[in-house]
Amino acid sequence: MADRRETLLIVEDDPYDAKLIKRAIKKARILNPVQVVEDGEQAIAYLAGHPPYDDRSQFPLPVLMLLDLKLPRKDGFEVLQWLRSQAALGRLPVVMLTSSSQTYDINRAYDLGANSYLVKPVGTDSLVDMLKTVELYWLIASTNPELEEGADAGCEQ
Repeated sequence: MADRRETLLIVEDDPYDAKLIKRAIKKARILNPVQVVEDGEQAIAYLAGHPPYDDRSQFPLPVLMLLDLKLPRKDGFEVLQWLRSQAALGRLPVVMLTSSSQTYDINRAYDLGANSYLVKPVGTDSLVDMLKTVELYWLIASTNPELEEGADAGCEQ
């Protein structure tokens, strides 16, 4: 179990999938606080600290983002491209968690700077196991980069 309490940001437009991921996080006993946004524009606003996400005590910068690919308004590629162009936030680890197993999508995600690409498994138990692995690597074993807390006000949307 993670002893660090940094926030996980889940970017998922399907309410059923978001609920399933949150339930699997709880079942995996991952103790990190979780924030969920429903589309790419909300993800960018959250990361940039733009309203309604401008209160960092309520909406802290995440330690890890689980990013779906197929999103309304701005898709996962656009969010990733925006993120990697931000000096203050560009180091944030991003795990693509999506249903697409298309070679083009996988390659494009890595080309744009994804740290990992995971295809959503079919069963809940498989998702729990996958999230335990994510926790072990990204939240426990990995040394996370420092994000420039004060610089988020200068992020362009």
